[in-house]
Amino acid sequence: MITPTKGIAPDRCLLAVGAQVLLQLDEPRTVSQTWARLKGWRADQAHISPVSFEWFVLALDILFAMGAVELVQDVLVARSTDAAPSER
Repeated sequence: MITPTKGIAPDRCLLAVGAQVLLQLDEPRTVSQTWARLKGWRADQAHISPVSFEWFVLALDILFAMGAVELVQDVLVARSTDAAPSER
């Protein structure tokens, strides 16, 4: 599920869908806006493997668990990976 298997296409595994979600978060967006943009992006990129809303939510769960996204005042925000937290 998280990584591709013989039953789950590479463009449908949760890590790939999570990466596709991050591409949609160039600015903070609601969950609904992100879902709509992801569906449009996948159609534009000719991805034929279906991704349901439930699968999208699982990808968000993975991203949240990895610290890649957060929900701030009801909008999804991609956390920057460029700046490491200062440790003092």
